[in-house]
Amino acid sequence: QVQLVESGGGLVQAGGSLRLSCVASGGTFSSYAMAWFRQAPGKERELAAGISRGGGTYYVDFVKGRFTISRDNAKNTVYLQMNSLKPEDTAVYYCAAAPSVSTFVVGRAGDAWGQGTPVTVSS
Repeated sequence: QVQLVESGGGLVQAGGSLRLSCVASGGTFSSYAMAWFRQAPGKERELAAGISRGGGTYYVDFVKGRFTISRDNAKNTVYLQMNSLKPEDTAVYYCAAAPSVSTFVVGRAGDAWGQGTPVTVSS
């Protein structure tokens, strides 16, 4: 089973930017669609963005125009560039792997999850 490790979270002021990274090991990275989820305090985990094996992207409405998901198969890494951050973006961010982006969109569990990296946006 592929293992995922996130990094790059931290504290940032509203309007600022962060780039999250997720490094995969123990599997064939290029065979997976990847996604970023987030879970705010007291809230359910929710999908933010997904990327297919071929690089096609999917974004939920609340991140469109602000977040960009990308992948570098040579480095077994998926990224989430977060710009124009808002206090409501405060959450623990997780990466996940699955056979397709559709798996994430319909709410099915991924094949693997990272441990999460916390993001705090202050006003």
